Amino acid sequence: MGGGVVTLFLCGDVMLGRGVDQILAHPGDPALREAYVRDARSYVRLAESVHGAVPAPVDPSWPWGTALRVLAEAAPDARIVNLETSVTRGDTFAPDKEIHYRMHPANLPALAVARPDVTVVANNHVLDFGRAGLLETLDVLGRAGLRTAGAGRNADQAFAPATVPLPGGRRLLVFALGARSSGIPSGWAATAELPGVAYVPELSRAAAGAVVRHVQRAGRAGDLAVVSVHWGSNWGFHVPREQVRFAHALVDGGVDVVHGHSSHHPRPLEVYRDRLILYGCGDFVDDYEGIPGYEDYRDDLRLAFLVSLDADSGRLAGLRMVPLRARWSPTAHWCCGTAEPRGGQTAQDSSRSR
Repeated sequence: MGGGVVTLFLCGDVMLGRGVDQILAHPGDPALREAYVRDARSYVRLAESVHGAVPAPVDPSWPWGTALRVLAEAAPDARIVNLETSVTRGDTFAPDKEIHYRMHPANLPALAVARPDVTVVANNHVLDFGRAGLLETLDVLGRAGLRTAGAGRNADQAFAPATVPLPGGRRLLVFALGARSSGIPSGWAATAELPGVAYVPELSRAAAGAVVRHVQRAGRAGDLAVVSVHWGSNWGFHVPREQVRFAHALVDGGVDVVHGHSSHHPRPLEVYRDRLILYGCGDFVDDYEGIPGYEDYRDDLRLAFLVSLDADSGRLAGLRMVPLRARWSPTAHWCCGTAEPRGGQTAQDSSRSR
């Protein structure tokens, strides 16, 4: 068990609920309780108003478009995505929440087609339909053989890592956390008796220390460790100081990659002590096309992060960021379907500028 490079695919939020769910083969109940939109099909019509009719029902691979070809060609050793939706038939809307995401369980092939090795579920939409909706989500993903991290039937399960076998007998441990700053209600926290998310009320040194202890208890010699964190606001390029401190404390404690997400567009990254910190990966699949506002952030542009780590040390060996463009249209797939990958970029120097 020595030498070599391990390559990970990381991306931001995969939002297969709401409008995306409605164009798949088994659309769920379209009812919404948003201030201005009461039917998920309205998001489909908004997208169609920009590029024409969507050929629904679409194939499960359609939401991913050419991203699947990028993944096939890259052949990463592990694929990690943040599934930002509940997977449920439930209709009990979480109170005091403006936006609710759900996809019908029969549409799970739209996630499975990307072959994620770890599906992160610590985010601000996984309990949009209550604890019953969370339990159904976990059951559906489990029956499909998809590993989850960041939520569970109790706190021990929520904070436990997903373990992925790697070449040479190594292991990848993926821990996932949901921070209050991303809009996760405190009542969603997993406890000893209640299901919920691995909740972090504040990005403090004490909270980082607790996470490091989880990593150290679960790990063994030769393991690589990723901590995936749903944190921060939807828009803007500023990285709050508390995120930087928290991420640095994780790396100081032995974490090899910090995988941040929540913002709808990519945010800065950093290489700290030869470890990669992604402060915001941006959305990868969503139903936002046609929604006005925030155009300056170009949230239609997506990044696939292909992270290469030295297998022995966990140090960053290389980073390729493949830019793609999301577009619904009659002739192109909705995510990444009309833009060819425009080469890659390599980053090995410390940087927090976009």
